[in-house]
Amino acid sequence: MRTTRTTPGTPDTSTPSRHGRNRLLAVAVALAAATAAAAPIAQASTPAGDTTALARVDDAVARADVGGTAWHVDRTTGKVVVVADSTVTPAGLARIARSAGPDAASLRFERTTGVFTPLLSAGDAVYGGSYRCSLGFNVVKGGTYYFLTAGHCGDVAGTWYTNSGHTTLIGATVGSSFPGNDYALVRYDNTSLSHSGGFSAANAYVGESVKRTGSTSGTHGGTVTALDVSVHYSGGGTVRGMIQTNVCAEPGDSGGPLYDGTKALGITSGGSGDCRTGGTTFFQPVTEAAAAYGVSLY
Repeated sequence: MRTTRTTPGTPDTSTPSRHGRNRLLAVAVALAAATAAAAPIAQASTPAGDTTALARVDDAVARADVGGTAWHVDRTTGKVVVVADSTVTPAGLARIARSAGPDAASLRFERTTGVFTPLLSAGDAVYGGSYRCSLGFNVVKGGTYYFLTAGHCGDVAGTWYTNSGHTTLIGATVGSSFPGNDYALVRYDNTSLSHSGGFSAANAYVGESVKRTGSTSGTHGGTVTALDVSVHYSGGGTVRGMIQTNVCAEPGDSGGPLYDGTKALGITSGGSGDCRTGGTTFFQPVTEAAAAYGVSLY
């Protein structure tokens, strides 16, 4: 199946997707591999056990409100690691350090190429309005079938179809959360569509081998590199509690699945880059999304 890239506000021109697939798999968007940036701060770190101080630094980064940053607490080193994309200026980094005040020594800055953005469109796609996203995982509640996808997809379309011509209905968006989280729930209203499962929800762990799949760049693997990551997208909102991996991917895959065998781990949220240079991806944990809607994978 051929697909073309779509971006927010741009009409989708993809060819129709295959109808009635058992499971629509898709991928993440990627962020080029991070490189260390010179940070004008001291190298001392907060003691690893000082959770109160690290939480204070984490909150300070959020208050700085600098778009294009992702951050998480590394309790092993006693640092809050801040990854800045290509849009973040030295003044932006300085603003974060000022926000942390006397705790700035517990910051570690890293640089990456590309731009952190939530991206619309995907591999085996679902279509809503002028946008194209990915089906993440099929779920069920009380005999009614749904699928999970990205919240920033659910925010822009109330009805979803299997094809760009909007002639084969899937169903309606019944719940969406973005920013803060990045998950949405779509109900299957077309009873002629198959929607088999095969996955069970699980929590990711650092070092876990994972995969993601999609028509933009095929199937690629990697590992989970951090948990409970906060991301402030350039020109967008902040999401928290994300899974970070080093799996490469390319634009056009919001809402698609991150998995380890039959374990469903995440829903594509955003990032930047491509599979020529590798990168980092951010995923909304499936367990949180399923719990929010009271649904179960099957």
